[in-house]
Amino acid sequence: MNRPPIAEDAPVAVVTGGAKRVGLAIVEHLAGRGYRVVVHSNSSRDEAQAVAQRLAAAGSPAVAVAADLRDPASAPRMVAETLGAFGRVDALVNSAAIWRRKRLEEVTVDDLREHWEINAQAMFLACQHFGLAMAAQPSGGAIVNLGDWAIERPYMDFAAYFPSKGAVPTLTRLFAVELASRNPRVRVNAILPGPVLLPPDLPAAERQQAIDATLVKREGHPRNIAEAAAFLIENDFITGVCLPVDGGRSIFAGGFSRDG
Repeated sequence: MNRPPIAEDAPVAVVTGGAKRVGLAIVEHLAGRGYRVVVHSNSSRDEAQAVAQRLAAAGSPAVAVAADLRDPASAPRMVAETLGAFGRVDALVNSAAIWRRKRLEEVTVDDLREHWEINAQAMFLACQHFGLAMAAQPSGGAIVNLGDWAIERPYMDFAAYFPSKGAVPTLTRLFAVELASRNPRVRVNAILPGPVLLPPDLPAAERQQAIDATLVKREGHPRNIAEAAAFLIENDFITGVCLPVDGGRSIFAGGFSRDG
């Protein structure tokens, strides 16, 4: 379905990892709210191009950019491509991430390095370069980083993943302070997702266990994260916040009973 035409001065949002899964939900939700979008991808470049073309055909200006976020030169290049395409940048959602299951005994330095470079270092560099571009604009901008609720209660077999995601709250607060000191209209927040997109190959018992560990007793949906991202982008009095979107999983100890 075609959308009403988006104005040429509509806000611009960049979403890393925007071709699939949660990133795609964020791209589509922001486009539906009138944003011009930049869809970043690395290995999913054909999919990102198809998403951008589909949105543009429906009346939502969009471009795809390809970058390996492990390359420190990728962030300034993405800023230049975004400004070249749209002349401004109003929002950045750092959605790109990797998570690979591996027993602690098998984790290598290369595993640690890969997770750190993509999940933490790349986020730092994107916040740095896009944030400074936003700070140079009178209108400022907003950054939303995606973390993980389970950094407080890590589960087994992801020892390379959790240290990299554990950096997200600190990065978020750091850049909220640093960028606001340069332009108080720049805000930085984070979302800590819970079970919103469980792996399709997850055993049924583990899936049910994850659902039972929430207060709402159901799996979430990527749109829950997309709606939270839009809220944090658009509410101009929130900054430095790490918002769990997890159905209450992070606060639920389990085992309660109305009769107990």
